[in-house]
Amino acid sequence: MRHHIHPPRLRRIALIASGLALAGSAGWLAYAQVGGERGIAPITASTDIEVLDVEVDVRADTGLEARDKAWIEAQVKAWEKIDGPELSESQITGLVSAIIVQSERLGPKRYIAKLGVVFDRARASRYLGSEGRAERSAPMLLLPVTMSGGTAMVYEQRNPWQRAWAQYQSGSSRINYTRPSGAGGESLLLTYGQTGRRSRVWWRDILDDFGAADVLVPIAELHYTFPGGPVEGRFIARHGPDSQYLDSFELTAETPEQLPQMLDRAVLRFDEIFTQALANGTLRPDPTLNIGMGDLNPAVARLVELGRRLKAQDAAEAERSILPTPESGGTITSAPIDNPPPEGSVALYTVQVATPDAPSFDDAMAGIRGAAGVRAIGVRSTAIGGTTVLTISYAGSIDDLAKALRERRFNVQRGSNALIISR
Repeated sequence: MRHHIHPPRLRRIALIASGLALAGSAGWLAYAQVGGERGIAPITASTDIEVLDVEVDVRADTGLEARDKAWIEAQVKAWEKIDGPELSESQITGLVSAIIVQSERLGPKRYIAKLGVVFDRARASRYLGSEGRAERSAPMLLLPVTMSGGTAMVYEQRNPWQRAWAQYQSGSSRINYTRPSGAGGESLLLTYGQTGRRSRVWWRDILDDFGAADVLVPIAELHYTFPGGPVEGRFIARHGPDSQYLDSFELTAETPEQLPQMLDRAVLRFDEIFTQALANGTLRPDPTLNIGMGDLNPAVARLVELGRRLKAQDAAEAERSILPTPESGGTITSAPIDNPPPEGSVALYTVQVATPDAPSFDDAMAGIRGAAGVRAIGVRSTAIGGTTVLTISYAGSIDDLAKALRERRFNVQRGSNALIISR
């Protein structure tokens, strides 16, 4: 964990609102999947210049005096690392906006530490010229995957790899990272399974939700050799909806306590890989994702159409999974509007329900399920913060369903062929 010392205006924690949630048809299951603390909000990206891993070892009459001298020494070393022109110590100190303590040991007359130095770009640019003003990439959705013990995880639980990326100060990078917090429904939408999906329609829906043009997948494969022993990490950089391989490398933490430091180094290596890919033209948005702009060539058009058909098949399969079977009794009819279905059968009705937050979704599912005559509920689409669309199997007419929902204390409005309900 980094500790920021005297940050005058450097960082504010940005809370990213939960995006589209994919919930199961059971209300309690939906709550179990999105409940609890799982999001880590990324720090606000600053354009200041951050220099990490500056090592200092200073002796003085007191420990505090040694620390003060060490910080000044770290500022000078950091300025040299970014090839700054020769300046006095006081001039360099005037360009510093924060000191980051990565690790430190303070003795009676000695101070040993690894520090980070943050230079204010507005003040330092007069000496550095146009350094760091290169064109940035298009917005890239970040999916940090952790693979350990035979499982793959993205945002399902808080984990060190997610935290390392959330704490990364990306303002000076040429890569424009879009970093979800992983809270709420994002943990259901952004999974390792999504990285293997090839449908451009699915990807376009997700990227539109987060305002991104393409996706980056930094994978951390962690192997714990034995309890308390070294942690071996193999890291793989992938890009795009086709999971294109970019590069890989390996790092080792001597103990589990050193794992966060190893992951911080890995984040910097990934940024170098992505930056190099941007420079050589590899890291550019996949043109097949821009399905709404201009004319597509025939090959791309066929790919988009295939994705749409696959999405329709998935939706049809999901709807079939909620229908009653002969073993459960009854038959299925098309949804009658004014007349009840034949005796012993059920009909399918579309119901739109306002779900401003996750608890309201759970409350609505429980309320509908408790209505008399409701046999099954299917979720067509879930929108936390919007309107969720359901398919309800009901033994009765649509007016009977509206009455049953009113008895469950729902406000019900009837449309031409659907119900709109809210609490």
